[in-house]
Amino acid sequence: MVYSRFIALGDSYTEGMCDEKKYGHYRGWADRVADVMAKFHPDFTYANLAVRGKLVRQVVDEQIEAAISQVSGPETLLSFHAGANDVIRPGYKPELVLTLYSDAVRRLAASGATIMLFTVLEKTGNTGRSAKMWEKRFGEFNRNVRAVGFEVGAIIADANEEAAFSDRRFLAFDRLHLNAKGHERVAQAVLELINLPFDARWRDHLPPARKKPKIIRAMITSLWFITFALPWMWRRARGKSSGDGRSCKYPIAIHWPLSHLD
Repeated sequence: MVYSRFIALGDSYTEGMCDEKKYGHYRGWADRVADVMAKFHPDFTYANLAVRGKLVRQVVDEQIEAAISQVSGPETLLSFHAGANDVIRPGYKPELVLTLYSDAVRRLAASGATIMLFTVLEKTGNTGRSAKMWEKRFGEFNRNVRAVGFEVGAIIADANEEAAFSDRRFLAFDRLHLNAKGHERVAQAVLELINLPFDARWRDHLPPARKKPKIIRAMITSLWFITFALPWMWRRARGKSSGDGRSCKYPIAIHWPLSHLD
């Protein structure tokens, strides 16, 4: 399949949070994939509707119809990733979130587009009660992704099948989003899945990391807690989200790449 259009839906993962910036926005794995897709179709267009912090209900309400209206058949690749923000919240209700997710995937598949879904990494190298709880929650979430993906014939990008993704050096300082190296790895994995040229080294493990002195690790953790954890908890306490008031990068499929802005 030579895709003429790529439409990306979701949250911060697809928006590209913590990657390098280009055209005034975080670049992200989806922009990187679009760069390669554009080389194989003269009229290639790209839309990215993702907004950081969005829950699955918000993605469904704010992005699904906008995406479906721009589908032009199976030559449109439509990626969907939502629900991770729900899973990590204290009041997570799987019976609601998983049903919303599955129904959204079915609606997207009914548009005739080629669908791509993503699992969430279950084992991140963290330990403790929270890590075990999240592993259990995301395990259930991923089983739902695979089930509905199989049902509709979606392409599934499964991070849990690749041990290299567990390296925390692919995460930004906030310990939640991918950094530039992480987004590039995901981009190469996606390109392989859609049968476009990719760098086979994306599966390679990074060299062994040098262990930092205990006091340095403690200082980094303290800075992380003050810079990211506390603001996150404060937003949750007020019912706020990092995506409140924000718009997506590219709401309408546009000719790509935006070479006139280079």
